[in-house]
Amino acid sequence: MSMQFKVNASVLGKEIAIWESASTSTEPPLILSLQSLGFLSTLQVIDQIDPILPRVTLRTQTTTSSAACPACGTPSRRVHGSYWRRLADLACFGRPMFLLVRVRRFRCAAVACPRRTFAEALSGIALPRARQTDRLRVIHRSIGLALGGNPGSRHATTIGVPISRTTLLHRVRASAAAPVPPVTVLGVDDWAWRKGHRYGTILCDLERRRVIDLLPDRSAAPLAAWLKEHPTVAVVVRDRAGAYADGARQGAPEAKQIADRWHLLRNSSDALRTVLEQHHRALRDAARSAAQSVKPPTPEETHRPEPATPPDVPRPMRVTERRSQAAQERRDACFAEVARLREQGWSQKAIARTLGLGRKTVRRWLRAGHAPTWRHADRGASILDPYRTYLEQRWQAGCHNAAALWRELKAKGFAGQGGVVRQWATRRRRQDPSAALKVGGNTPTSRKAAEPPTPRRAVRLLTGDREKHSDEERRFVAALLERSPTIATTVALIGRFARMVKDRVADALDGWLREAEVSALAPFAAGLRRDEDAVRAALSEPWSTGPVEGQVNRFKVIKREMYGRAGFDLLRARVLGHA
Repeated sequence: MSMQFKVNASVLGKEIAIWESASTSTEPPLILSLQSLGFLSTLQVIDQIDPILPRVTLRTQTTTSSAACPACGTPSRRVHGSYWRRLADLACFGRPMFLLVRVRRFRCAAVACPRRTFAEALSGIALPRARQTDRLRVIHRSIGLALGGNPGSRHATTIGVPISRTTLLHRVRASAAAPVPPVTVLGVDDWAWRKGHRYGTILCDLERRRVIDLLPDRSAAPLAAWLKEHPTVAVVVRDRAGAYADGARQGAPEAKQIADRWHLLRNSSDALRTVLEQHHRALRDAARSAAQSVKPPTPEETHRPEPATPPDVPRPMRVTERRSQAAQERRDACFAEVARLREQGWSQKAIARTLGLGRKTVRRWLRAGHAPTWRHADRGASILDPYRTYLEQRWQAGCHNAAALWRELKAKGFAGQGGVVRQWATRRRRQDPSAALKVGGNTPTSRKAAEPPTPRRAVRLLTGDREKHSDEERRFVAALLERSPTIATTVALIGRFARMVKDRVADALDGWLREAEVSALAPFAAGLRRDEDAVRAALSEPWSTGPVEGQVNRFKVIKREMYGRAGFDLLRARVLGHA
């Protein structure tokens, strides 16, 4: 049986008592102070509140005795008439609330004024002809900036301030962007409307680390126009795109241009890949040489049991383990210094400022009593553990096919999937390189092992950390450098360029360019010559486009939240509103 509720209200001085009455209701009234409305200095409650489910309507009127004419500014006390104006306001106890404001019309006392009558303005409450209060419009704008159209409309309805998705987007579009403060160091990068087809430009203040504007494309003209409107820019940090270089040169000829170091390293890798794409034969020969250098084991060696490792000989640490141990030692030393300063009476804020740590980090370390270890959790036992003995026996017998091993285990009651056995076989094959030449028994597969890596993969092998490579990868790199003097010279130059960029050694740039111009990297060196000032500045200045790349990632989230309604004006308003 449904129960009907009636909402009653009464005005008690400067407080409003609202309650729901029913035959079985014993709840006390809810007290709402007029101070919470924010209009106490301008409005006062008259006669009653009309709470009609599912909304609350508050009848009010202004407290002023006169109003100024909007045409001539002459104050008037002569009341011509009045009318009720309905304004939506913030929710009250989860219900939408409306203000019925009695607006008076006055007669203008000035004889020469063309206005004979005028309505009093609700300054600080609502705009002329608006149907919502100013503070509700602010709330809707913040919801639209944070969530967009459909999600924002659903959220506004939930909290009692309903609005349609179209009106919510109108609020976002109509909001004026905050004025751009004077910018000294400008970061420029592109963002994709549709990757590979259409791009725009994002501008960031690198000193404040915030987005300041968006441009609809990535050509030189919009950037030059923007720079002319903001003459305070002294440094422009950009990638190697020629359009941005031309735009910065046209719009701010006195500004220093700095090329981003990450893009310099990326361009060097691309130059090395271009060279490798011209030497496919060297790649194939090196791959065959690396595969043939592995002699297949004899039957006696295959069945010969491996000597057991003495229990007192510890396993040598891997490179990653040594790095992790070194990082842990640095954290422990830093925590010891934090504890020492704390014992001397230093505040957490002073410790964080002195050691360059976050205040929350210092507080968390002191509460824990030690520096974080960040060790991986124990992953526990594997479903494969009961069958490891059998797998080792079959592996030593020459069965190296993961699918065949999985079928045999499945016949013995193994409940896992084939991927578990395949992962085990992959790890086991790495421990036994000779098994990589066999699949499904003793069938040699030298053809697969002799396949050369792609040029992109070869670039990673030639420029990466050799200690992390497998034995086969090391053999391939050595064979490739030995067979092709051109590739060996190019790799040496790329390695020197990477160290020069990472260590910011600007003095070595001239010598490197002279050597590169007579090598296979001549096109890359010619591009650096054309942009030499920006490249040299990158090796001496601390600025980079790293913060801009972070803002681009954040920008992508906002763009994808908007689905197909991400027009440029709306997208720009939301991005700048978030900034």
